Amino acid sequence: MSKGEDEFELQLRAIGFGGWVREYKFHPTRKWRLDFAHPELMIAVEVEGITFYGKNKDGSMKLGRHQTGKGMEADLEKYQEAMLLGWLVYRVSPAMVTKGVALQTLETLIGLKGK
Repeated sequence: MSKGEDEFELQLRAIGFGGWVREYKFHPTRKWRLDFAHPELMIAVEVEGITFYGKNKDGSMKLGRHQTGKGMEADLEKYQEAMLLGWLVYRVSPAMVTKGVALQTLETLIGLKGK
């Protein structure tokens, strides 16, 4: 669990937005999980992990798992399968969570989905 995920869960609770399941296993055969899922609405929120961590010897930033070719391909496969099963997948950064942008956008998405 990441700090971004913890913060997002607190924000959901603060506004009383229930129905969210953390680490929801959405796929019938794969072990994939969605960071946050609202099964009734079929909306998922993925708080992307560390994109950079530390520095290489040459001073350049080390890539996080989500930024490697293999990691990105795995994430994209997971998101594709979720969407094929009918999920709306909203990907956010920890900074978007901290700024409140993720929650605001989610509220807008839910309003649009109900129309």
